[in-house]
Amino acid sequence: MVCVWLRFNLVFVVAIILACTLFLGGGTKMKAQRIDGNAVAAEIRKEVKQQVSEAAKAGLTPCLAAVLVGDNPASRTYVGTKRKVCEEVGIKSVMKTPPADIGQDALLALIDELNADAAIHGILVQMPLPKHIDEQKVIERIDPNKDVDGFHPVNVGRLVIGLDTFRPCTPAGIPELIVRSGLEIEGRHVAIIGRSNIVGKPMMNMLVQKTRAANATVTVCHSGTKNLASITRQADIVIAAIGQPKFVTADMVKEGAVVIDVGINRVDDDSRPKGYRLVGDVDFDAVSEKASAITPVPGGVGPMTVAMLMVNTLKAAKAAAKRG
Repeated sequence: MVCVWLRFNLVFVVAIILACTLFLGGGTKMKAQRIDGNAVAAEIRKEVKQQVSEAAKAGLTPCLAAVLVGDNPASRTYVGTKRKVCEEVGIKSVMKTPPADIGQDALLALIDELNADAAIHGILVQMPLPKHIDEQKVIERIDPNKDVDGFHPVNVGRLVIGLDTFRPCTPAGIPELIVRSGLEIEGRHVAIIGRSNIVGKPMMNMLVQKTRAANATVTVCHSGTKNLASITRQADIVIAAIGQPKFVTADMVKEGAVVIDVGINRVDDDSRPKGYRLVGDVDFDAVSEKASAITPVPGGVGPMTVAMLMVNTLKAAKAAAKRG
């Protein structure tokens, strides 16, 4: 009788614990997987470094030319980071620093010189340019074979129809980041917030292709989209590239969604030594409670952009060697 009584009470206690757990919402909710852009980018840089080393044995040294017009501090920092990574992976880099008041014809002439230099395989013109310079004319002046940013209309067109080409670095890094983190894209519904030529449009064109790390159903949302949240809540993957701090809130994503934050914004913060902190386009803390995986800012998409620039530069060098 004692054994029966004990067994009955044990079962009763376990039942009470399970009931309380269910009543309280299933226990402690697991936070989203933090997608580590630094780690994935390091993996890609290591692969590039190995391939650059192999190319060197055949007498090929990839070279990237960076053009920095004026002395914008943020642009100088970005270019400096890119050159540092070039050194890390064994890619030679040269830097051209024309003054901010350079005329458009003079800048185009500089690009012509870089186009004609067979030792230079990739050309990067750091944006934004001074207001008196037509950025589109500068982009179109770069030899498409050296357009490692992937912005020339020839390369954009090749991307759209699914031909091999230079893919814009930031969107090119996103599928790599997702897949190398053990997540799936194929067959998923992806909502992209933002339609810029730099991220939104090329991202859409990449993800609809019937290729590795793509083959998705894609919806592009923008300032003209009505009932935006009702669309993003349907998506398995949400990519935010709108340039507004914490624009994507928890009520805009469904449970278990993968959230990729492309934005990087400065917001005032007197508690920080510099008086500001960096945040993305996603309310990270709140959305992390619903997402299955999410990129942080910084340390998410950002490192991938530079890594993919190295991939494109190596690709340009190999193509040049093949053309002879």
